[in-house]
Amino acid sequence: MIGWLKQLGNAFGASFLWLICLIYFTQGFRSFVWTAVSYHLKDRLKLSPSASQFVSSVAFFPWSIKPLYGILSDCIPIKGRKRIPYLIIATVLSLVPWPALGLNAFLRSSRWHLIVFLTVQNLGSAMADVVVDAMIAEAVRFGRASYAGDLQSISWLSMALGGICGSLLGGYALTNIQIETIFLLFSVLPAIQLLSCVLVRENYVGSKVLPEFASSVSSSHLVNGNDIILDEDSFLARKSNRSASRRKKSQKHNAKRTAISTKSRIPEKHNYLTLDWLHSLKAATYSLIDAFRQPIIVRPMTWFFLAHVTVPNLSTVMFYYQTESLNLDASFLGTARVVGWLGLMLGTFTYNRYLKTMKLRKILLSAHIGLSFMSLLDMILVSRISLAYGISDKITVLCGSALADAINQFKFMPFLILSGRLCPPGIEGTLFALFMSINNLGSTLGSFTGAALASFLNLSSGSFDNLLLGIAIQVFCTYIPVALLVLIPKDATGIST
Repeated sequence: MIGWLKQLGNAFGASFLWLICLIYFTQGFRSFVWTAVSYHLKDRLKLSPSASQFVSSVAFFPWSIKPLYGILSDCIPIKGRKRIPYLIIATVLSLVPWPALGLNAFLRSSRWHLIVFLTVQNLGSAMADVVVDAMIAEAVRFGRASYAGDLQSISWLSMALGGICGSLLGGYALTNIQIETIFLLFSVLPAIQLLSCVLVRENYVGSKVLPEFASSVSSSHLVNGNDIILDEDSFLARKSNRSASRRKKSQKHNAKRTAISTKSRIPEKHNYLTLDWLHSLKAATYSLIDAFRQPIIVRPMTWFFLAHVTVPNLSTVMFYYQTESLNLDASFLGTARVVGWLGLMLGTFTYNRYLKTMKLRKILLSAHIGLSFMSLLDMILVSRISLAYGISDKITVLCGSALADAINQFKFMPFLILSGRLCPPGIEGTLFALFMSINNLGSTLGSFTGAALASFLNLSSGSFDNLLLGIAIQVFCTYIPVALLVLIPKDATGIST
């Protein structure tokens, strides 16, 4: 393990590898603070399950527009650099809300202020996720393709480790310290991430050189815009001196003309760069539009979107039920999330080992049948049938958490495979981010659907009489995407489309 890490450090640089691991660990560790947010909405603000789920859905919307961050980072450099400046901006956005909420009681007690700060925090996290994916893609593309799998593996391992630590410590922290202190403690990770950004060096975007003096500029000088401007000035100065030696009588005239030329060329260079990123932005937009005109792309993405939208998400209602009716404490729920992470890892292993040669339609069909059985398990929990057979609520919740996350991974892995294989050359990063955004937007809308269903059934804190009916509706809706599986390519498997 240590030798493997040393090889990656030698290939990519220790500071780059540290930044990648830290960002993914932080993404997984977010469960530490978002568990506290859930309890804050329920216990401090006294929100109903539907209102709490509405707040969370709005706050997570920035994850649904990830391509926007990718296009900005790809096409509009900041001071000649495309990644680190955006990563610094993203880190600041993800850092500032937590100290603000931790130190200011008024901001914590206002629902709308809380929505704004949580949305800004997710904006920063989503942007950092896109930028770091782009940095990994670039690092692998420039001469280190043999390490592509290793870099992705360490990224997923870091995120899984962060998720496990965040779930365990989150439940313990809620039992022993105040919620505002949890907000402040979590801000330490984004602060370390911000400091780590300055340790990673990034090459400047190569600027266009004017043809007139291109042959005179050394390749070692084509590092950033300032060096090119200096090279141009020196070139023009040499040209002016040669002209003066040949024509001494017109020396003043030539010097004036050279000065005017120098002043006019610098704005021309900036105009050149502005037109360049505008052209890149326009080209990326048209490429995305053309890609989504192809049925082979739009049909499966439509299925994954509808698979989320048509199934109401009642997770927040179940959280309220587990904490209020079943009296499950935060420490146990944190343990249940750890079991969920282990189930996710088991699902990933099982899929890669045994299922990747199976037709995707069969995999997705099996996944939705499995999810319907998980909903039936919730019905058994709510109806209290499990107690009649001597099965405790904790055992039922733990089994449901592990199995649900494993089955969801069977559904998510085909999405990742199709997304990777359907991306046309040249816009892989942006289009993959768009696919992920479609998936995230579907999840967000599914949460809104769940909030609307909870409100319609009058499910509120302490009132869960209609929860069994709500879960039954969820079971029925789980089979709606099954009827739409014709949108998935018939012969697509995990290794071919």
